[in-house]
Amino acid sequence: MSHDTASVLTAPLSPVRLLLRPIRARLWLAMVLAGAGQGLTLIPLAGIGHAAQLALNGGMVPVAPLVVFCLLWLGLGLALMTLSEFLAHLADNRLTTGLRLQLADHLSRLPLGWFGRHESGEIKQFLQDDIAALHGLSAHYYTTRARCIGAMMASVLFLFWIDWRLALPALLPFPLFYLIFGAAKRSISAERMQAFIDGQARINNAVVEFLQGLPVLKTFGETGRASDRYHAAVSDFATAFLGFTRPLIAPMANANAVIAPVTVLGVTLGVGTVFIAAGVIKPAVLPAFLLIAPGISAPLMLFGFLGHAVANATGAAERICAVLATPPLPEPSPEAQRKPRGYKISFHGVSHVQDGGHTVLSDIDLTLEEGSVTALVGPSGAGKSTLGRLLLRFDDPSRGQITLGDADLRQIGNAELYRHIGFVLQDVRLIRASLHDNIALGRMTASRAEVEAAARAAAIHDRIMALPNGYDTVVGDDTRLSGGEAQRVSIARAVLLDAPVLVMDEATSAIDLENEALVQATLARFAQGRTVLTIAHRLDTIFAADRIIVMDQGRIVEDGCHQMLLAAGGLYARLWSAGGYGGAPEDRR
Repeated sequence: MSHDTASVLTAPLSPVRLLLRPIRARLWLAMVLAGAGQGLTLIPLAGIGHAAQLALNGGMVPVAPLVVFCLLWLGLGLALMTLSEFLAHLADNRLTTGLRLQLADHLSRLPLGWFGRHESGEIKQFLQDDIAALHGLSAHYYTTRARCIGAMMASVLFLFWIDWRLALPALLPFPLFYLIFGAAKRSISAERMQAFIDGQARINNAVVEFLQGLPVLKTFGETGRASDRYHAAVSDFATAFLGFTRPLIAPMANANAVIAPVTVLGVTLGVGTVFIAAGVIKPAVLPAFLLIAPGISAPLMLFGFLGHAVANATGAAERICAVLATPPLPEPSPEAQRKPRGYKISFHGVSHVQDGGHTVLSDIDLTLEEGSVTALVGPSGAGKSTLGRLLLRFDDPSRGQITLGDADLRQIGNAELYRHIGFVLQDVRLIRASLHDNIALGRMTASRAEVEAAARAAAIHDRIMALPNGYDTVVGDDTRLSGGEAQRVSIARAVLLDAPVLVMDEATSAIDLENEALVQATLARFAQGRTVLTIAHRLDTIFAADRIIVMDQGRIVEDGCHQMLLAAGGLYARLWSAGGYGGAPEDRR
């Protein structure tokens, strides 16, 4: 675990403050420069106001020195603000680059099962959208906020320096703005804010699902169904957005009207006229107030709207911190690592509880003898795939132990484990690389001849050779493979790895009938002498297994060979009958 990730787990700071801590000093310096620079750019206005006072009092206005004076202060202020923006963007680059690297490193150490429980839209959100939200905060929010503060402070100090008696009523609209705006903000409950954030997340997920599923659903004329969830997510978000903004509409309109420049100008002019008539102030004082006071409105209104950036960044920081706080898959230290002695697999009292507290497996005791073929069958949701993924260490069991050759999987390093266990899963993942590299992923030292032999065994060689670049074709750039083709590439990968243990989860589910028989025959030959766990819904593909384990509701309910289970008349026999497979075939391999 990296030091940065460990700090996320233990630090008591808010998520935003925690993530910004590495660049806090740079942001403070950028803010000081931005505020000072903005204040300096207002000095020319003060100079013009002073010149107006001189003119109204009958004095001489030194035009040339005044122009030089104004240009010097304006140039210095702009230079400081430019430097502040440069420093803020340097700090932001350090933050976003560091977070992207940290997230990538942390994701690479998370259990593979975590990715199955999180939709691609969620992962895209914190890797891209949430980082962008933090960019708006670190690169722009703090310097903009400092400029607003600098402009308001400089204006207020100048007005009080001219005449504090007129400054008080002239500035009265601004505290009123905060009273109205603050009451409106307090009307937004935490539930409404969370509903707004959750609605954004659901839209992200729905967009990804809509785009991924659209080609298939269009094929079957079901595009209406493809958009149902997207429409529902949009509708839910609209409801949450209205709930979030409705309490703000009227108060914000009133607050903005109170500090509109025309309002401030009217108050200042009216009170100033009364003060002049009463002899409280001299007429020469009023032009400076009319010039400076309305100018406070714009930075104050902007200051109020900056809160949206903080709200978005807060949600982004919470999601990023939640990911970084997810415990990585424990990796044994080099001195604690063990190597398996043999390839017998044992499940000892294995139970597993998924996120949300749902129990998927309960007290599984099972031994797969070395060199045997064991099939897992059962209705959907029985826990078959979960058991297979625990053997692949996509997750660690909540309770119990899984051993390979008498070594606990948690004591076997990942690199060592996947040299001993190959797998072909229903959900195939190919990387953006050549087909050669995709097949050789587990054995990058394999020769081209070995890669081609594995591809022939998986009945994918001819398809690859039909591509313009053959085995050098890049998946995702030069071509896109169908589900069955990707599955055959995955089978070729397992054949090339030549691991002594093989886990197959619906290994031929997406392969067309023409190639399925060939691939099944290849897998049957490949399985000889290996410890094999195969997970299947189609019982006619596993009836020849040495042993068939029937699961239901996370437990083992039957155990035996095909003929024995048929004769028992239990769940397996009912599944066989329901599948329409007919009479019992010969029990042969």
